[in-house]
Amino acid sequence: MTGPTTNGDGTHKRGVALFEDPLLNKGTAFTHEERRQFGLLGLLPPHIDTLQEQVTRAYDAFSIKPNNLEKHIFLRQLQDENETLFYRLLLDHVEEMMPMVYTPVVGEACQEFSHIYRRPRGVFLSYPNRDLLDTILAEIDRDIDVIVVTDGERILGLGDQGAGGMGIPIGKLSLYTLCGGIHPARTLPILLDLGTNNQERLDDPRYIGWRHERIKGEEYDAFVEAFVEAVLKRFPDVLLQWEDFASVDAYPILERYRDRLCTFNDDIQGTAAVTTGTILAAIAAGGGTLEEQSIVMLGAGSAGIGITDQLVAAMVRQGLSEEEAHARCYMLDIDGLLHDGRTDLDAVHKPHAQKRAALADWDCDLDKPVGLADVVRNARPTVLVGVTGQAGAFPEAVVREMAKHAARPIFFPLSNPTSRVEATPKDLIEWTDGKAIIATGSPFDPVDHKGVRHVIAQCNNSYIFPAMGTAILAVGARRVTDGMFMAAAEALRDTSPALKDPTASLLPPLEAIRDVSRHIAVAVARQAQGDGVADPCSAEELEQRIDETMWMPDYA
Repeated sequence: MTGPTTNGDGTHKRGVALFEDPLLNKGTAFTHEERRQFGLLGLLPPHIDTLQEQVTRAYDAFSIKPNNLEKHIFLRQLQDENETLFYRLLLDHVEEMMPMVYTPVVGEACQEFSHIYRRPRGVFLSYPNRDLLDTILAEIDRDIDVIVVTDGERILGLGDQGAGGMGIPIGKLSLYTLCGGIHPARTLPILLDLGTNNQERLDDPRYIGWRHERIKGEEYDAFVEAFVEAVLKRFPDVLLQWEDFASVDAYPILERYRDRLCTFNDDIQGTAAVTTGTILAAIAAGGGTLEEQSIVMLGAGSAGIGITDQLVAAMVRQGLSEEEAHARCYMLDIDGLLHDGRTDLDAVHKPHAQKRAALADWDCDLDKPVGLADVVRNARPTVLVGVTGQAGAFPEAVVREMAKHAARPIFFPLSNPTSRVEATPKDLIEWTDGKAIIATGSPFDPVDHKGVRHVIAQCNNSYIFPAMGTAILAVGARRVTDGMFMAAAEALRDTSPALKDPTASLLPPLEAIRDVSRHIAVAVARQAQGDGVADPCSAEELEQRIDETMWMPDYA
């Protein structure tokens, strides 16, 4: 019997070795025939479970765990034992489970990674092994379609977690499978361990990473180049996603490699697409148009720049010139508003600087830092987005000021995890007397205010990147274009429940994530063909390919 018990080399695993392979293990669901054929008799209790019975048992065990970190550990252990059961459990309880395997709980899991580490998953490429990257990747005995890689330097809003950052690629690829149906056997999490500048990690006797301060500069660039070359040699057609790199590295890496292989940075492009799509839905729900909006971006890192770039591109698609679009977007970093009177701006930030001459009538001193309160008071924005990683960065006075001049002010406090959110939905609803339209980066419960229930959308990249992966694999896209992300954003907007009911959530429920991913994947695949990075096919064949790409967790 082949199929579920076949190794990549065509040989069979038997007995305990079969249990040890999470891609093949069926546990108590092995049939009597399979138990006889593969030497499992006596190694399992006599009752033969259905997959659904296993899911029920696993959910009962999950439910009695005392806290979220313990629930995360339970799910990771299940993933390492039986991937089919793991993904079926997640699919059956997606709204409850997704925060456990990714944000916000994955942040704590990364911080505690060295203390909760159980068994190997993924590949650690450490700097001392920099001359062995080809050898290490050559040992991977299966084909890989999707790699997620991080260097652990900027994990969510938690900063440098060193080797603990491996929790991010593992979690991210779980969502590629859960939401987009990418087969788990064809995914690979990778951590580039170039050391850490987190002294707490270095002082931890249980820290499992390379104990050395971070390698930067030319040595860093050379290591990343060697990594990409090794990937191209072993997996030339792979989709490579960069994740949680520091902004100073994220943009140069993306620009350096986006035309050399099929690659994107989710913090820059995925965050931009999901935020743009959700903002477009929020504006439509409030009865406005994008080109009428005035947008403030608090935070000038990779996420803030990526979101602003895509919003500018969307405004241009609506008829504004690029100069007019930039004039409607106000970006602030730690030193305040970006404007061309500042001499400290680098090349990445200069395109987002306001013209100082256009601010001449503002009631603040432009020779000093222009803070958020100054910008809100003078620019009168209708949309405020936060990607600062700083809790409380949207103060009550600023929120109330914005609500004075915006009929339905839009607030997107997007920082993860929950402890870093710029303002809670409850506060935003109260401070605006229920006028606010809100989406957050982490999940929040609905807010009841004066008899109205406000459902808070989680502006989660999982609405975008899994669908990107599905589309790319289905049509064999050779590169990832900006147009593909714009297509994803617009397709996401079209799924918003708020388009039919302004009081509804801006985004579809997570229970519908597979259907949403499929809808977005179709739009992205068509755009890839239109952009010339994928070969054309009929609409019917395209949808068939996408359906065939989306794996379902069922026993063969």
